[in-house]
Amino acid sequence: MLTIILTVILSALIYYKLIKPASFWEERNITHVSAWPLVGSMWDSVIQKKNLNEISADIYKKYQNDRYVGYMQFRNPALLIRDLDLIKQIGVKAFDNFRDHLAIPAVKTEPLFNKSLGILQGEEWKQMRATLSPAFTSSKMKNMYNLIYECAENFARHFQDKEQDVEVKDIFSKFTNDVIATAAFGIQINSLKEPNNEFYLMGKSLTSFKGFQLIKLLLAQSLPQIFEIFKLPVFNQKVMNFFRNIIIDNIHTRENQEIIRPDLIYLLMEARKGKLKHDNNNEANDGFATVEESDIGKNTKQMELTEDLMVAQALIFFFAGFDTVSTGASFLAHELATNLDVQRKLQAEIDYVLDENQGKISYNVIQSMKYLDQVVCESLRLWPPAPQTDRFCNQDFVIEPTKPPERRFTIEKGVTTIIPIYGIHRDPQYFPNPDKFDPERFSDENKAKIVPGTYMPFGVGPRNCIGSRFALLEIKTLFFHLLSKCDIVTNDKTVVPLKISPNNGNITPKEGIHLTFQSRQMR
Repeated sequence: MLTIILTVILSALIYYKLIKPASFWEERNITHVSAWPLVGSMWDSVIQKKNLNEISADIYKKYQNDRYVGYMQFRNPALLIRDLDLIKQIGVKAFDNFRDHLAIPAVKTEPLFNKSLGILQGEEWKQMRATLSPAFTSSKMKNMYNLIYECAENFARHFQDKEQDVEVKDIFSKFTNDVIATAAFGIQINSLKEPNNEFYLMGKSLTSFKGFQLIKLLLAQSLPQIFEIFKLPVFNQKVMNFFRNIIIDNIHTRENQEIIRPDLIYLLMEARKGKLKHDNNNEANDGFATVEESDIGKNTKQMELTEDLMVAQALIFFFAGFDTVSTGASFLAHELATNLDVQRKLQAEIDYVLDENQGKISYNVIQSMKYLDQVVCESLRLWPPAPQTDRFCNQDFVIEPTKPPERRFTIEKGVTTIIPIYGIHRDPQYFPNPDKFDPERFSDENKAKIVPGTYMPFGVGPRNCIGSRFALLEIKTLFFHLLSKCDIVTNDKTVVPLKISPNNGNITPKEGIHLTFQSRQMR
């Protein structure tokens, strides 16, 4: 009898936990992608046939007549939003219904991450956004500019007067490592000269999501209870402790020695004292791709920062900037190498600016470079740093029908909505000949023609990327210095067209990006 009872209980658990969730969208009569128990609609990701972002882009392309499409991210129901008006509603107008990102339950076991801006939810997120927002205004970027400038100058000087074949993701990650080390952690490093420095190696370990690390993250998302019950960490604890100790020691040293340095740690220390206020007086045009801060970031009550909260924010800044910017720079280098006419035109602008300013390039000067901005914007369209973004439904939201056979439909609390940025950026309806690298799309004449809401490389609404100004400044400064001294050209290892890696959580090249840096004197 006991065996029968246990069998019934086990069968019920299997049905309700594994089998029934797969029919979530079918039961609601919503256009959807087929799903299997446990893996949902993500089988191609599980067998490492397709990248997670490619799956959502494929869904976007396939269902061209639908405003939204249901699918299953493993056991979690997701609704991919194709319609621009709906995206604006979810991302901006109905923000209170969709204020949070999808939480990774296993992050609860990571105390340094669960209090970071990207993970926080509700009122805590609002307060932290308002606390950090003043650190990323134009005036603060202007103060950090010299730190970035020095890293870019050292980087370009390393490749001057020689020819070198490189895997650009590897070398650009060294650059972003050095920038974050100096601009966020107050540490000066040259990772090209010292490629095995501990800070760089720890950073690579922290931000690497492929192979076993990616599988562990996917398991944490699918089976969070197991990770929470057994307190299984998603990240390497040695790495986490390394960065925590660096930040805490740095804070204490500055407090004891009254050191002032224009970097993130200083700004966090000022925020803890309540001295960091939002500055609306942007002194320069920061570029077409820059996102503006919402009223939430400007007006909400700020959060009182503890040391652990300061560590969490510095850590997420590293996490977001190390891989994202180096990947974006890698794609830009590839596009310049395979579109030499664009590279030559950009170098002509760089040469002109250097000559006009006697080689002294200020923050305002680099932000005024129109063609540099066009080139960066177009690269971010083709290869957005966030290929998709999500919004978790915090409270039921009704979608009214606009055409047959739609009917009134409620997005239920607990459903994740997906905004397919990569798919929209490559939609020929919005960007003709979308796979072509064409910076003229963002010229003064043409950028006014871009349909509002179709270009969102740093996300949408109040939960957009807080560091867009920093990322853009970093990329522009890097390529200004590099192209002033070097040409970027293809070599025998260059893969054209690029193939996307299926075993990485981000959009990354399958076989790397192999190019050659050569002195401009060697043309």
